[in-house]
Amino acid sequence: MRIAVVDGQGGGIGRAIVDKLKTALPDVEVIALGTNSAATGQMLKAGADEGATGENAIVHNMKSVDIVIGVIAIINANSMMGELSPKMARAIGESSAFKVLLPINRCNIRVVSVEDAPLSVHLDNAIRFIKEYVK
Repeated sequence: MRIAVVDGQGGGIGRAIVDKLKTALPDVEVIALGTNSAATGQMLKAGADEGATGENAIVHNMKSVDIVIGVIAIINANSMMGELSPKMARAIGESSAFKVLLPINRCNIRVVSVEDAPLSVHLDNAIRFIKEYVK
């Protein structure tokens, strides 16, 4: 089982995701895919097994992962202040991987009818869904 964590900007959310994933599912391979090297570095520090940076890395790895997790903006072209390119968004959206998207209301995306909760609650919910999917 290979899980890709996609993040950009400072990598703080990706770092938190990797940390929770490695705690909950220590035997699962976690790949850090950052839109920039700072984000990739943060996820590697949190315990990701491998990491790669940039458009080609994200596009290429979408073909070989089972699960993709990140904020909902990872399927929106030009999100994260332009760091997430249209090719990245398309590759993630078209990937056959199971997608777990955190409803972080940024990048002009507002998910309605979802609990307005702190990031930690969304992360716990995401990990629960992934554990159910892995079983």
